[in-house]
Amino acid sequence: MVKSVKIKSNEIISKNYFPLRKVKYELEKKDGTVEELTREVYESANGATVLLYNKEQRTVVLTRQFRIPTFLNNNPTGLMLETCAGIVEEGEDPTVGIVREIEEETGYKIDNPKKIFELYSTPGSVAEMIHYYVAEYKKEQKVGDGGGLDDESEDIEVVEMPFEEAFIMIRNGEIKDAKTVILLQYAKIYLLEEDRVFAVL
Repeated sequence: MVKSVKIKSNEIISKNYFPLRKVKYELEKKDGTVEELTREVYESANGATVLLYNKEQRTVVLTRQFRIPTFLNNNPTGLMLETCAGIVEEGEDPTVGIVREIEEETGYKIDNPKKIFELYSTPGSVAEMIHYYVAEYKKEQKVGDGGGLDDESEDIEVVEMPFEEAFIMIRNGEIKDAKTVILLQYAKIYLLEEDRVFAVL
């Protein structure tokens, strides 16, 4: 249990995309002792992600794209199969942000995604909090090809697949993205009933 925290210094040591800060702080523990610590914090913007699913077809829409950090850490192709996701702009409603990202990345126009929770993904070093959504999609809501934005160097493949296939890919290690695993597990627990039909809570 932490009794108090006092920031001693908060220095930006790098700022390319988002700031990387070196933070010195005093931490008073429950026994009254005080320890001075130094940590580096990547001050990434918050994000939003969504699982698109079709309850009649029992399918989900995912995206596949190259991720350089995974390539540098034992992913031979660097390709990741993920739920649609993106940055929430400063001051923006996360729901507005994820609606925009859905259309840019997948080509579907979805107006009513349902927020289910928000999570810190890597709280030991990254400040980012991700807002999680689920949303039903239908074929007639496809208004474009998706694929992301050229001016952001996005090259995204849109992947529609059976839900059961996607869930199996978690077990066999083909899906390794945390937010995607979380949303597929949420769907398995809350959206998938015993009669094998999607149901919105």
